[in-house]
Amino acid sequence: MPLPIFLAHRLTKGLADDRKSGRYSWLRPDAKSQVSVLYEDGTPVAVTDVLVSTQHSEEIEQTRIAAYVREDLAPRVLGDWFHHGIQYLVNPTGSFVLGGPSADCGVTGRKIIADTYGGAARHGGGAFSGKDPSKVDRSAAYFCRYVARQIVKQGLASAAEIQVAYAIGIAKPVSLKVETFGTGDRREALEFAYRFDFRPSAIIEQLGLLSPIYRQTTNYGHFGRSGLSWED
Repeated sequence: MPLPIFLAHRLTKGLADDRKSGRYSWLRPDAKSQVSVLYEDGTPVAVTDVLVSTQHSEEIEQTRIAAYVREDLAPRVLGDWFHHGIQYLVNPTGSFVLGGPSADCGVTGRKIIADTYGGAARHGGGAFSGKDPSKVDRSAAYFCRYVARQIVKQGLASAAEIQVAYAIGIAKPVSLKVETFGTGDRREALEFAYRFDFRPSAIIEQLGLLSPIYRQTTNYGHFGRSGLSWED
């Protein structure tokens, strides 16, 4: 998984854990995070900036929220990526008392950048949550993740992105593309990908997508987490 989205999910989970445990009683459910990472030759070398916006109770001071993020949350959840040179933005717009649907509502679907790779990979634009697995927006995205992991596991590349396109009413995809970003033989990886059955019905059967597995995807992304069939 790309490091920025991986760490961003860890920050938001840390916020949720601290709220649910009662450790910080002023925390409220609505929150978001963003992590900027410095890369050299395609390899992450340091976290440079951390943004955390969290809903809070009315009486808490913004200075206390910022201190909590800098001195407790970030050192705890960033692990080896924490260092004292990180720049922080905590509730940069100020007070965040009102949150959730009453403050910012809509029915356009969840933000799939946050549900997938944080902008590090291309995607079709369709939200996952709310769709049943017969919709390739969801099932094919899961299967692309699954096959890309197999390419890496087989040692064909150290990074792989799969693009698949469908026509409505036709089960087999109309195109399949594999990008290895110079980390492996793209043609060999594509030949390997063609061994898999990308028809929606076959994907549903192989990944068990009619099972009640989706509750755990409602937070912290759909990828990079154990216990999901496309990750195992």
